[in-house]
Amino acid sequence: MMCCKCFCFFVKRSIFAFDLKKRFPYSQPMKLTKDELLSLVREGARAMTLQEKLRLIVLLSLPAIIAQISSVAMQIIDAAMLGHLGTKESASVGLVSTTIWLLGGLCSACAAGFSVQVAHHVGANDYAGARNVVRQGMVAGLVFSVVLGIAGMCIAPFLPHWLGASDDICRDAGEYLMIVSSALPILLMNNLAAGSLRCSGNIKLPSMLGVMMCTLDVLFNYLFIFVFNMGTSGAAWGTFVAYTITMVCMVGALVWKDKVLNFKQDLQGIYRPTKMTLRKALVIGSPISLERGVMCGAQIAISGIIAPLGSVAIAANTFGINIESLCYMPGYGVGEAATTLVGQSMGAKRSDLMRSFAWISMILGMLTMSLMGVVMWVFAPEMMGLVTEDTEVILLGTEVLRIEAWAEPMFAASIVAYSIFVGAGKTLVPSIMNLGSIWIVRLSLALILAPSMGLKGVWIAMCVELCWRGAAFIVKLSRKGWSKIG
Repeated sequence: MMCCKCFCFFVKRSIFAFDLKKRFPYSQPMKLTKDELLSLVREGARAMTLQEKLRLIVLLSLPAIIAQISSVAMQIIDAAMLGHLGTKESASVGLVSTTIWLLGGLCSACAAGFSVQVAHHVGANDYAGARNVVRQGMVAGLVFSVVLGIAGMCIAPFLPHWLGASDDICRDAGEYLMIVSSALPILLMNNLAAGSLRCSGNIKLPSMLGVMMCTLDVLFNYLFIFVFNMGTSGAAWGTFVAYTITMVCMVGALVWKDKVLNFKQDLQGIYRPTKMTLRKALVIGSPISLERGVMCGAQIAISGIIAPLGSVAIAANTFGINIESLCYMPGYGVGEAATTLVGQSMGAKRSDLMRSFAWISMILGMLTMSLMGVVMWVFAPEMMGLVTEDTEVILLGTEVLRIEAWAEPMFAASIVAYSIFVGAGKTLVPSIMNLGSIWIVRLSLALILAPSMGLKGVWIAMCVELCWRGAAFIVKLSRKGWSKIG
C-alpha cells in the first residue's frame, strides 16, 4: 500500500514539473549552441543572461586563441629553421622583416575595412548585403594588393642596399622580399575570407584553417629549405605554398559552404565596389593602415636604441619578444570575438548589448592575460632556455620578461578595447591613441632609461607605456559615445 502511494506521488510530481517546464521554458538552465546565442544577438527575441553572454564570448574566443598561438609557434619554428642555416640567412630575413610586416599590415587593414561591414550587415539580418560586401571586398582587395605587390617587387632588389646592408646578404634579402611581395594578393584574399567568416560568427572554421596553414608552413619550409636546399628563398616559397593552399580552402568555404555568406544564395550579386562600401572601408581601414605604417617607424627607432647595447641585448630582446607574444595571443583571441559581437550588436542597433559585450570581453581578456603574465614571470628562465643556450642571453631575457609580466593585464585592456572599437567601426581615435602612446611615452622613456639601465630600461619603458595605454583605453571605453548608433 505504501509503495502504491509513493508511486502516485512520484507521478504527480513528474507531471507538475513537466507542466512547469512547458509554461516557463527558460526557468530551467539551458545551454544554447553558439548559433542560437548569436541569433539572440541579431533578433533580440529575449534578453541574454550574463552566463549566456560569457559563454558566447568564450565559444568564439577559444578557436581564435588556438589559431593565434599556432601562428606565433610557426614564426618561432621558422626562425629556428633559418637559424640552422647560419647568421647570414637569418640576417637577410630580419633585414626586410619590418617591410614585410608593413605590407602585410596594409593588406590586413584593407580586409578589415570590408569584414567589419559584414558584421554590421549580419547583425541587421541583411545577409544579402553582407554577401555583396564580401564580393566588392574581393574585387577592391585584389586591385589594391596587386598594386601593393608590384610596388614591393619593384623595390625588393634595392631596399637592402638602401638600408645599408652588406653585399653578402643583399641578394638573399631582395629575393625573399620579392617572393613575399608576389604573395600579397593571396594574403589579402585569405585575410578577407577569414575576417568575413569570423565577423559572420563562424570563427571555428578560419581558426582550424589557420592552424592547418601553420602546420603546412612548417612542413613546406622544411621541404624547400633542407630537402630542396633552396636556403632563404626556400623559406619564402614554403610560406607562399602554405598560404595558397589555405586561401583556396578559405575562399572555397566562404563562397560555397558557409550557410550565411555562400554566393549560391544569390548568384547575381554586386561585384563592382559601390561608393558607400568603399567609403566605409576607407573610414575603418585607413586609420589602421596609418597606424601600421607609423608603428613600423617606432619599431625601427626602438631597434636603433637597442642596437648599441650589444649582441647579447639584441638577442635577448629578439627572443624575449617572441616568447612574450605567446602570452598576449589570448588577448587577441578574445579581441576577435569582441569585434564580431560588437559589430553584430551594432548592426542589430543594440547599443546596450554592445557595451555589455565590450566590458565582459575586456574583463575576460585581462583575467586571461594576467594568468599568462604569472606563467611568464615564474617560467621565464625555462622559456628562454627553449630558444637559446647562451647563459648571458637567458639571464638578461629572464629579467626583461619578468618586467613585462607586470604589464600583461593592462596590455590586454588595450588589445581588447581596440578590437571593440574596430567592431564598432570607430578606428580613428583608437589608432591615434596607440600611436601617441608608443611614440611619446615608450620612446621618450626608452631614450632616458637605456643609457643607464641598458635593455632593462627599454623594457621598463615598454611596461610603463602598455600600462598607460591600457588605462587610456579603459577611460575611452567607459564613455558611451563610442557605442552610439547613427
